[in-house]
Amino acid sequence: MKGFYSRKLHSLLGVIPLSLFFVEHLVTNFTAVEGGKEAFYGAVAFLNGLPLVIVIEALLIWLPLFYHGVYGLYIAYQAKPNVGRYGNERNWRYTLQRVSGIITFVFVIWHVWETRVQIALGNVSHEEIGGVIHDAVTNPITFAIYMISVVAASYHFANGLWSFLVSWGITVGPRAQRVSSYVCMSLFAIISIMFIVSLFAFRSIDFQTATSMIDAVKTVLI
Repeated sequence: MKGFYSRKLHSLLGVIPLSLFFVEHLVTNFTAVEGGKEAFYGAVAFLNGLPLVIVIEALLIWLPLFYHGVYGLYIAYQAKPNVGRYGNERNWRYTLQRVSGIITFVFVIWHVWETRVQIALGNVSHEEIGGVIHDAVTNPITFAIYMISVVAASYHFANGLWSFLVSWGITVGPRAQRVSSYVCMSLFAIISIMFIVSLFAFRSIDFQTATSMIDAVKTVLI
């Protein structure tokens, strides 16, 4: 039973609440595709206008994310991938889940630093956050990082959901696991496409914002 409850908590937090936050983040970003700058900032304003938003974020996002991310790194460190000897589907999924988790966790730290932390420091306002993302996705290097990271995060979410259904005894038989695999991998494809399309939407000149923080990022990257 060593580590059993820690792993169960890690798995549960990955679905509730982090998967809900992931979907909310997807929907918010996709408003840039559907309605452009005005729709995106409207969604941002709505979220930031929620009562006790700081408490909600701390309890339902940052603390679960910290535990899930740090313990996930520990799980990845302990992992013993054997795709070289047994290259079957489950072994590949086992390995990719851990690799995608590491990529996602590193990306989230970076993304939080350039958005939430900069807002907290007063370097960027909520009304300028689209400009920060615009600046990142119009730079070839950071655009490639974003592309790889959103695909990795989408896979980690979708395959993690499939793994959750198996490990919690919701999909028990081979047929149920096969069907849930098709559903989850379809979800992975759909979410990846939505995130990628959103990145291209942020490349629009409408999101360009001149701020001191953005200019500083440009100086570092160029």
